[in-house]
Amino acid sequence: MEKDIILEVTNLTKYFPVTGGFFGRKKLAEVKAVDGVSFAIHKGETLGLVGESGSGKTTVGKNILQLQRPTSGEIWFKNKDLASLSNKELRPYRQKLQVVFQDPYESLDPRFTAADIIGEPLRLHKVKGGEYNKRIAELLKLVGLSPYMAERYPHEFSGGQRQRLGVARALALQPEFIVCDEPLSALDVSIQAQIINLLDDLKNKFGLSYLFISHDLSVVRHISDRVMVMYLGKLMEVADRDSMYEKPLHPYTQALLSAVPIPDPAVEAERKVIILKGEVPSPLNPPTGCVFHPRCFKAFEDCPKVVPVMGETSPDHHVACLLYKECWP
Repeated sequence: MEKDIILEVTNLTKYFPVTGGFFGRKKLAEVKAVDGVSFAIHKGETLGLVGESGSGKTTVGKNILQLQRPTSGEIWFKNKDLASLSNKELRPYRQKLQVVFQDPYESLDPRFTAADIIGEPLRLHKVKGGEYNKRIAELLKLVGLSPYMAERYPHEFSGGQRQRLGVARALALQPEFIVCDEPLSALDVSIQAQIINLLDDLKNKFGLSYLFISHDLSVVRHISDRVMVMYLGKLMEVADRDSMYEKPLHPYTQALLSAVPIPDPAVEAERKVIILKGEVPSPLNPPTGCVFHPRCFKAFEDCPKVVPVMGETSPDHHVACLLYKECWP
């Protein structure tokens, strides 16, 4: 690993078996949720991961955190391949890898007070007594809540406040890397901006690194330093934020960005929205060649036959598309 890289994923795959027969013991097929994904995240960086529902974004996050074990591949953190460690060996690393979940209504136990929710990771790692209470008060203030709210239950908080509780819980053990799995999708737009600003402030204050998973390209543009685009378990394009939004190379990225509203009415009236044909294919039976070719408006005769490799077309701009000579195997 390079010195400033905090996490490196190499050729990550996650296949889910589809079973049937007597007692469901017969393996019928495999769902290729993530198929050969590689990337790195630098210290203090926010890497955005975007794509349609079913593209494999959340599975990547769960595999990094070892909430799901990958089928194959390597996940390097602090010079250790997390995928090769046992649950017991993973324990010290779990403190440094945390998650903010998608739905603040579902991810908080309604029977727990705010103090119980934030304090759960502290208890698991044997923080007790006065230090425990002091840390909870610090965390509440850190995310913009008052310490007197510690004895409230989740139903007594608004949606934005609940997500702040989720952020406080993730920060409890002073992590270095946080997976943010669609943390804004259940919130109103005005509240989304507050949570984005909170995550940005915390990143700058503590030198955090984020994998920010979202389907909302406008949110990703605001918070991310670099952006990855996934489709049907594969990476389509990886670039820094400005390059991705100003000069997208992959037809899928171009289609996604064409659908993002632009606040300037004159520009909005003139631009062309790219409508993709058909539906996302089943990961049970992905297309041959480039997985995007059945819906691609630039597909040609080689696309169903050749699997493109991730090629660097300009500094730090990578794409997997046969339209570019760097992507031919």
